[in-house]
Amino acid sequence: MKVKRIVTNIHTEDLAAARTFYEDVLGLEKWMDHGWIATYGTDARMDVQVSVASEGGSGTPVPDLSIEVDDVDEALNRMKQAGFQIEYGPADEPWGVRRFYVRDPFGKLINILAHKP
Repeated sequence: MKVKRIVTNIHTEDLAAARTFYEDVLGLEKWMDHGWIATYGTDARMDVQVSVASEGGSGTPVPDLSIEVDDVDEALNRMKQAGFQIEYGPADEPWGVRRFYVRDPFGKLINILAHKP
């Protein structure tokens, strides 16, 4: 398993304020908008991405961090083998990802995901 991307998620009830700050002020492009989550990024090689959300999707809480991997099922097995409790999933979500939630050792809710082909 190889980590492909790490995305931070910021809870907000005010997506317009996020647009103002991340798109208008910082100059990031809006890459995705599902109504409950908007993602801002840049095509520059730094692979920086910021998402803001009013929920985690599918009725879940907003995770503290999202980590994209190339094999979500292998990541799931590794988490279970290490003794971490899975809090959600695995789930194939309607927006094209397979994911699960797990808490890191510090109590942060982590969304581990892979985009479906």
